[in-house]
Amino acid sequence: MINQILKKARAGEELSAEEIAALLSISDEVEQQALFDCAYAVKAEQVGKVAYFRGLIECSNICTKDCLYCGIRRGNRNVDRFQMTEEEIFREAMWAYEAEYGSCVIQSGERQDEGFVSMIERVLRRIAEASSGEMGVTLSLGEQTEETYRRWREAGAHRYLLRIETSNPQLYAKIHPADHSYEMRRECLRRLRRTGYQVGTGVMIGLPGQTMEDLARDVLFLKEIDIDMVGMGPYIPHADTPMGQEIGVYTREQELAALNLGLRMIAVTRLVMRDINIASATALQALEPTGRELGLQCGANVIMPNVTQTEYRPKYQLYNNKPCLDENSSMCRDCLSSRIKSIGETIGFNVRGDSLHYKKRTQES
Repeated sequence: MINQILKKARAGEELSAEEIAALLSISDEVEQQALFDCAYAVKAEQVGKVAYFRGLIECSNICTKDCLYCGIRRGNRNVDRFQMTEEEIFREAMWAYEAEYGSCVIQSGERQDEGFVSMIERVLRRIAEASSGEMGVTLSLGEQTEETYRRWREAGAHRYLLRIETSNPQLYAKIHPADHSYEMRRECLRRLRRTGYQVGTGVMIGLPGQTMEDLARDVLFLKEIDIDMVGMGPYIPHADTPMGQEIGVYTREQELAALNLGLRMIAVTRLVMRDINIASATALQALEPTGRELGLQCGANVIMPNVTQTEYRPKYQLYNNKPCLDENSSMCRDCLSSRIKSIGETIGFNVRGDSLHYKKRTQES
């Protein structure tokens, strides 16, 4: 049955929720490798054997949200809060630009106050001016008003990542406090679409109570809303969160299971949405040192090396055992570059690496 499903997928035929769930449920190593090989063939054909770098700038761990799984949740009093200055954010973006990364990602906890909104707007204008508009900028700054999204888009942002975390409203409610709204999350994705971004979303893979059918519906949700890029990764507990305290520390067996399910999700998403950008999440590397390279070999085509100053990195931990906390940006660049080249991939230096799906979608409209 698995071979028949893969044959359909390789030919570009649509997969049902049941077929997707069957692929996600694979336990046989030979069948799993067949899935990975099929996804990589589709990736090579559709977007090429190229990994695009996005220099990740984690500019603040101050957050108004209190998500039950997140290490920088508002209620975690063990976090040493920080906010990078405008100059620091700009300097890190320029480091990424001069290091030939085609893009950067500005990420933080969620804030909606005007001081924060205006600061991000000013930084975006400075990056656009300093790079003559060549530097791609992805924002991952949470739920905002449509006016804020528009201001940031007009200031120079190109892409926006807002993870839905799960497309199952009941599961969403279980992992968030009562004042967090699933419908608002979806509305913000619509706002991003209306304001012209390349829109990205994603899910947490392996949440407590999540089924393979849930994950299959997540993949179809991505297709339904016609997403341009995906950033998703395995759920890894954080010790200072309600969910993390309930689950405890993963055993090695649990880590490997989480890794393989995350890789299968990347592969299936590539088969279903063939020309989008898919990130190989840092969380994969937290479970296995070569996790990000494995993600590329399963269909991902984006890597987000951290360019945040090392003094801030330990303060921005969404989950336990986050890698590369003590490596400076140059070390990350050199190490990651050699590892990616060793698996036969080319690195898209000095290229923004915009979503082909976005280009096709906007041309068609």
